[in-house]
Amino acid sequence: MSIESLENRLRHMPIEPARLLRQEPMAQHTTFRIGGPADLFLSTASEQEAAAACLWAREEEVPVTVVGNGSNLLVGDKGIRGLVLCLGREFQKIWTEEGLLCAQAGASLKAVAQHALQDGLAGLEAVSGIPGNVGGAIYMNAGAYGGMVSQHLEWVRMLEPDTGKIGQYTRKQMEFGYRASLAMAKGMVVLAAAWRLPADKPDAIRAKMEDYTCRRREKQPLSYPSAGSVFKRPEGYFAGKLIEDAGLKGYSVGQAQVSDLHAGFIINKGGATAQDVITLIEHIQQVVQEKYGVELEPEIRRIGE
Repeated sequence: MSIESLENRLRHMPIEPARLLRQEPMAQHTTFRIGGPADLFLSTASEQEAAAACLWAREEEVPVTVVGNGSNLLVGDKGIRGLVLCLGREFQKIWTEEGLLCAQAGASLKAVAQHALQDGLAGLEAVSGIPGNVGGAIYMNAGAYGGMVSQHLEWVRMLEPDTGKIGQYTRKQMEFGYRASLAMAKGMVVLAAAWRLPADKPDAIRAKMEDYTCRRREKQPLSYPSAGSVFKRPEGYFAGKLIEDAGLKGYSVGQAQVSDLHAGFIINKGGATAQDVITLIEHIQQVVQEKYGVELEPEIRRIGE
């Protein structure tokens, strides 16, 4: 689709045109700091606006891609065609309701965990340091240190992009698995979620959170742009250990490098391209497969051209 064709269709969009960003660099919206421009970029402020934008995209046959804070994304160097719908800065409300801790999809996991701490609610300590937001974390059932974001979940509100229908789903209906969910399987958009968390002493909750924070600082390359753990954990192994044992720690392609601190991370040393990262991922997969017979499956989500 040409930019001219897309521009012609904008007059039918139920969103104030001034709020749409054109040719927006996606490198500014991912923790990898990599990615070409999106044809159109809209940071939505409400569930109704998100539904309206998705319905417009379907009716106008405009591709739509939903993103959060971009912490688990690798966007292609040529960018993303169509509309990028971001549930981010204007979608961060956190509140308590009927004994539940609730949050919109754009709220960061850190902010939600801090809110739980203030209310003396435990259960989110392990995921409190994951640099993602609620929507993306639930979409992939993110986890760390034995904890997963799906634990203690009561419900999830989601949008069906093709119909504009918004529904509420129980934890069982979400069909959570390892880095998997109903949202991922059906291409649905997470809008909000609620947890029913057990009470605990704030000091005990804070101590656990600080412990996990210290572990991350010691073992993860937080000083460089990255997308977090690159590979899913293969059954019976640790991806980072396999990569390190294969002699790939510090291995580079262009400005993309296997971290010297944690081999499960690929970092952007400055100016890395998506193709650098893809080539490096494929090299890692090939070497690990040849040496150990283990197939590494990427955890990061690749989108765009």
